[in-house]
Amino acid sequence: MSVATVAIVGRPNVGKSTLFNRIAGERISIVEDVEGVTRDRIYAQAEWLNRSFSIIDTGGIDDVDAPFMEQIKHQAEIAMNEADVIVFVVSGKEGITNADEYVAKMLYKTEKPVILVVNKVDNPEMRNDIYDFYSLGLGEIYPVSSVHGIGTGDVLDAIIENLPAEDSQDESDVIRFSLIGRPNVGKSSLINAILGEDRVIASPVAGTTRDAIDTHFVDAEGQEFTMIDTAGMRKSGKVYENTEKYSVMRAMRAIDRSDVVLMVLNAEEGIREYDKRIAGFAHEAGKGIIIVVNKWDTLDKDNHTLKNWEEDIRDQFQYLSYAPIIFVSAMTKQRLHKLPAMIKEISQNQNLRIPSAVLNDVIMDAIAVNPTPTDKGKRLKIFYATQVAVKPPTFVIFVNEEELMHFSYLRFLENQIRKAFVFEGTPIHLIARKRK
Repeated sequence: MSVATVAIVGRPNVGKSTLFNRIAGERISIVEDVEGVTRDRIYAQAEWLNRSFSIIDTGGIDDVDAPFMEQIKHQAEIAMNEADVIVFVVSGKEGITNADEYVAKMLYKTEKPVILVVNKVDNPEMRNDIYDFYSLGLGEIYPVSSVHGIGTGDVLDAIIENLPAEDSQDESDVIRFSLIGRPNVGKSSLINAILGEDRVIASPVAGTTRDAIDTHFVDAEGQEFTMIDTAGMRKSGKVYENTEKYSVMRAMRAIDRSDVVLMVLNAEEGIREYDKRIAGFAHEAGKGIIIVVNKWDTLDKDNHTLKNWEEDIRDQFQYLSYAPIIFVSAMTKQRLHKLPAMIKEISQNQNLRIPSAVLNDVIMDAIAVNPTPTDKGKRLKIFYATQVAVKPPTFVIFVNEEELMHFSYLRFLENQIRKAFVFEGTPIHLIARKRK
């Protein structure tokens, strides 16, 4: 299911980051009473009325030639282009400024739903001074105090009301997968090799692919796939081009839309620290994962090369112990014919359901081998377990006290479940819950 996106825009120092943190529920953006603190877009996940959405904080837009202003405008324009709903923040303390009118003119051109939020309305008397903002021509205004949380519920209601209808992918038999990785690991070349045609521009210049591109194809057995190419992710501290930063969000959305993710490594460069961070995005999202080592044909290999690479990957990606590894070459198409079958199998594992009776037999056998732990003389008791979800498979284990379930014992139970059932390529989630 594709997650909708909300962008927060406005001139500098109107409280966009404070509102962003209030909606996101945590202090993610840097909040400081100095203009221009937020220069780059910052992303988070938010939820209201059981509807999840992505939220983007942007740098303040002004109509003056301040330092970095051209880059900030470009960042905000990209965020507005990506967003389904735009929250336009102004300041109730200062009234309408030329910069507010400048931003409003930008918003007219987007033809997107715009929610006009008058911030810093900290007391009821100030509400009498906000009606001038109707002259901006953006419809209803929402007075808030993002510092105190006043009025933010009404803003969230308006956001949900204007979000596009949710499109469910669960009814489709199409398997959706994406390729993620740092720039220039060969993702576009892999897509072209898999499809047997030059569907995506491939170039040796890092960062050629800016947007996610959906490509539909069918394998020999009639299974339908949608392949999502993503712009390469690059560590934010080393990114100098605005569109590079934008590509991170594109990749995150592609991961969200995928059933299975192909984590692409470059055999020529080896494993980099940020490879682990990128793979972590897909792991935390609960997606099926295949580790794909590309450009395998370019290495000088001996009898130990493959084994050394596998050991290094398992050491560097310990949290992906369930993910299969495949060594391929987009240039020679080595082993690429195996990928569709692997993706299909992992998608099946993601949707695997275990009957409660069989699951509890495995849990009881595990306890017999390794009895539950004790803490301060009190022993953990496991009453029963049941599967509550798929994609990823999620199990709730009912216990006497949640605090007695140590993470190491939960990991032991996960390993026992993996030994009993085929969950290769997919994370599984175990949740301890007190029986009521």
